[in-house]
Amino acid sequence: MYYPEEIVEEVRQRNDIVDVISGYVGLSKRGSNYVCCCPFHGEKTPSFYVSRSKQIYKCFGCGEGGNVTTFVMKYENCTFPEALKLLAERAGVKLPEETYSEEAKRRESRRQQLLAVNKEAAKFYYYQLRGERGAKAREYLDKRALSNETRKSFGLGFAPVRGEELLLYLRQKGFTDDLIRDAGLAKADERRGTVTQFWNRVMFPIQDINHRVIGFGGRIMGTDDKGPKYLNSPETEIFDKSRNLYGMNLARSSRAGNMILCEGYMDVISMHQAGFAQAVASLGTAFTPGQAGLIKKYTKEVLLAYDSDGAGVKAALRAIGILRDAGMSGKIINMSPYKDPDEFMKNLGKEAFQERIEHAENSFLFEIRMLERDFDMNDPEEKTNFHNHIARRLCDFGEDVERENYIEAIADKYHIGFENLRKLVVNMAAKTGGYAVALVSRERPKSGMNSRGKNPAQENARKAQRLLLTWLTDYPQLYEKVKSYISPDDFTDELYRKVAQRMFADIEKGQFHPAGIIDLFDDEKEQSEAASLFTTQLPELETVQEKEKAFHDILVRVKKNSYEHYLERSGVEIAALSIAVEGKKALEELNKTHISFN
Repeated sequence: MYYPEEIVEEVRQRNDIVDVISGYVGLSKRGSNYVCCCPFHGEKTPSFYVSRSKQIYKCFGCGEGGNVTTFVMKYENCTFPEALKLLAERAGVKLPEETYSEEAKRRESRRQQLLAVNKEAAKFYYYQLRGERGAKAREYLDKRALSNETRKSFGLGFAPVRGEELLLYLRQKGFTDDLIRDAGLAKADERRGTVTQFWNRVMFPIQDINHRVIGFGGRIMGTDDKGPKYLNSPETEIFDKSRNLYGMNLARSSRAGNMILCEGYMDVISMHQAGFAQAVASLGTAFTPGQAGLIKKYTKEVLLAYDSDGAGVKAALRAIGILRDAGMSGKIINMSPYKDPDEFMKNLGKEAFQERIEHAENSFLFEIRMLERDFDMNDPEEKTNFHNHIARRLCDFGEDVERENYIEAIADKYHIGFENLRKLVVNMAAKTGGYAVALVSRERPKSGMNSRGKNPAQENARKAQRLLLTWLTDYPQLYEKVKSYISPDDFTDELYRKVAQRMFADIEKGQFHPAGIIDLFDDEKEQSEAASLFTTQLPELETVQEKEKAFHDILVRVKKNSYEHYLERSGVEIAALSIAVEGKKALEELNKTHISFN
């Protein structure tokens, strides 16, 4: 759906970016901006800045940036039209009715078509489970003690033995074989054409956080049937296993204050049925940083309810590291004597599981306990090696108080003298180059320039151009005083030039909005780069005279870079020579000109 620019601008202006983002994450005021830990990558120190005056956000850690629309798109994992609709509803703006001409139909989002196919497939499976063919599948679910309400809540279904029935149903709904295959519901076979891989299976629809079906998992029914016990949809344009979690569409509304991370579909379903609506599971793959980022949008505390076997322990140790890197705390729920949450719940029940949650083990202490199994504690040399490994792990804590607390807990648990362990940690830190999170101070000239980079000359030119655009963003009144010296052609980076063209034109009209310029770009990286042009850190200067000098220096630097750039190209481009000649004149005049901030 295409929306006129004036409608997009109205929706954006009626959704204050600080108000919208604070509805997703906690913001703290810092000076004229608002800050928080970035919701798009793991960090412990806030580097995500939101500007109310500019209506843009920028993370100085991972580089993400944009306006209120791009934030909603990225956070909600949705398209631009979907984000605009969410924001329009929030602000009470009525969007134009969707009218689909033939041309509009051809332009209709492919994503929406794939979602439509999956939705119809989910309906088909849902009704098959409740029909005559689903008797065996219903018996299986009865044995798993799943109520009808739970089956309905998760949209459970059944893929009949004759898999082609799904294809016939979807074709009758008007979907092509190409689209069915692209949605991950079928594949091409040289002899039989389009065939579905889901047959004689209990089906688990996989939904995104907005309850839209993006894929399926299937549990085989026949003991003699070939194929894996569990089969998932392949990754598609709408199904990225590394960035989605089973049950998250329901768990996101839980008010438990934490999330329980499981390994399988049945674990999640059993947990929800027992009242633990915060349970989620990865989708047939190991836990990923992308999934950690998704969880972090809703909570920072994760309880791991993985299988108690060797593979489960290994997966838990890996997940702990990912959670820690994402800035979240993890605890381990003890499933003993049962293998997984599903078995535990059926045998001991809800109250016993709640007690296990309350006594969940600290993830670091769990890691050390698992590490201990690799050493013979009756052998003095092995025991010393174990202590050295502990010391090395304790060096991972960058904060002194946190590290001291863990030294005390470990010393008490493993009967090591506190001072002895502390000394061992200090020595280990000295050997390995210090504790984690060492802060390196960087001196910066007052102009704000920094010459570091793979190509210092080129990076300095780009940095100067970013600084100039930020100066003009913060002080748009200066444009009238410098427009005779500077033009979009002086920005040698193509994206910067495009931003400057729109920015200068908007300032001339008296309607400059940085957030609106970001929408010139469709690519996420380009949107983030555009946002950086309005948020480059300006030098902290106290007097007007210092500001005037810093601004003048940057203006001269940009003009000089431009002159050198076009002079270098004048041998191969005729137009470049004339730009260089004009640039030299402007540069000479600029060097003699004082630009006042008053």
